[in-house]
Amino acid sequence: MPLTGETLLEASGVGVEIAGTTILEGVDLTLSRGELVAVVGPNGAGKSTFARVACGLQKADRGRIEWEGESISTLRGRELARLRAFVPQRPQVPAGVTVADAVSIGRSSHFGPFRGSSPSDHDAISEAMSRARVEKLSDRLLTTLSGGELQRVQVAVALAQDAPALVADEPTAQLDLGATAEVSRLLRSLVDQDFGILLIVHDLALAAAVADRVTVISDGRSIATGTPFEVLTPQLISEVWGVEAELISRDGRSALHVGWLDRAAGERR
Repeated sequence: MPLTGETLLEASGVGVEIAGTTILEGVDLTLSRGELVAVVGPNGAGKSTFARVACGLQKADRGRIEWEGESISTLRGRELARLRAFVPQRPQVPAGVTVADAVSIGRSSHFGPFRGSSPSDHDAISEAMSRARVEKLSDRLLTTLSGGELQRVQVAVALAQDAPALVADEPTAQLDLGATAEVSRLLRSLVDQDFGILLIVHDLALAAAVADRVTVISDGRSIATGTPFEVLTPQLISEVWGVEAELISRDGRSALHVGWLDRAAGERR
């Protein structure tokens, strides 16, 4: 039975070099069931690289990454797929593929080598589509979907893996306000169902609104972790992003007040 608080992901001292350039050089992060951890940082900080490394889609050069206590280096493809699912920022949208087809592909890690899908697989696919609220889109081609609809389908594809953790890389980056709110509510609802969600996001106000904890990555290192309002202080925002800004919370709503035309902040960049 799922247990809220059970550690799903533990990363320590993660470092990555690409073509001789250091991208990450010391990232620490944990993710448990029943929580949403937002990873924030300036452009080029290494957020998306960390997401891919944590998912086993890219190899770390140093450090430790464990899923449910197992080193990622010992986990094979199907084993890893059942522990975590990845929601990409820019999903592929092949022609001629329906929503139902795409979600079925997400379930493929459960298909046996000499058989196709079983009744339990069909049930899991239906449940994934229901959780992501895309049942009515079942027969639609992916190429006909709006950005928000497509992202919800990508979440359904991930849910079909039946993994306890979802790693979502900037899933709202190209969405309008309404679609961003819808996808955010969906991710938050999954936390209430005991999933662990690792969300890569650049919007600090959104991170503060949906996350239980925030990890800040800057210059390839994790420099702060805690609740949004513990971590995203005016001082840290100024040091990392070079702007004068403050998170404000009122009546359960959060906003980021930014000194857009602050000369001093601009001169520090």
